[in-house]
Amino acid sequence: MAKQQWVLDPSHSELGFKIRHLMITNVSGKFNDFTVEAETEEEDFMTAKVKASIDVDSISTGSADRDKHLRSPDFFDVNAHRNITFVATKYENIDNDGSYELYGDLTIRGITKNIKLHIEFGGVVKDPWGNTKAGFTVNGKISRKEFGLTWNAATESGGVMVGDDVKINGEVQLIKK
Repeated sequence: MAKQQWVLDPSHSELGFKIRHLMITNVSGKFNDFTVEAETEEEDFMTAKVKASIDVDSISTGSADRDKHLRSPDFFDVNAHRNITFVATKYENIDNDGSYELYGDLTIRGITKNIKLHIEFGGVVKDPWGNTKAGFTVNGKISRKEFGLTWNAATESGGVMVGDDVKINGEVQLIKK
């Protein structure tokens, strides 16, 4: 079987997150700069070796002050930990409609934990310019505190400013090299 190399198509991919704010609404954000590389046997993504890297400095939540705080040592500490990385370790086929569970090692702030992501495989197609592309929808949830992102503030009502669960969502389009 021939090995195939795949790289991210950044103009057709996005990586976002949501987290509870004041425990009454969600705040959304995204990372504008990230890479994904994969190696498969033919076009079988169940055999894929996948690596992703996110430039934390590219975080964007729609608030310059909040983004600056997220880059600080209170949260991501960009000066000491510039990248978030993910390396796939295992795949499980959930059903025959292209749904999978993807397990992998996520590293944030130098702390690595094995996480599970839900993947919907959209398929493999050739675009009008002859490029072979594969598409995926990614969803998951992690505990920010498990990765050393523990900053918080109490509210007058006894609640907290920032929730623990971070919902991850992404659309990833890969191009065959």
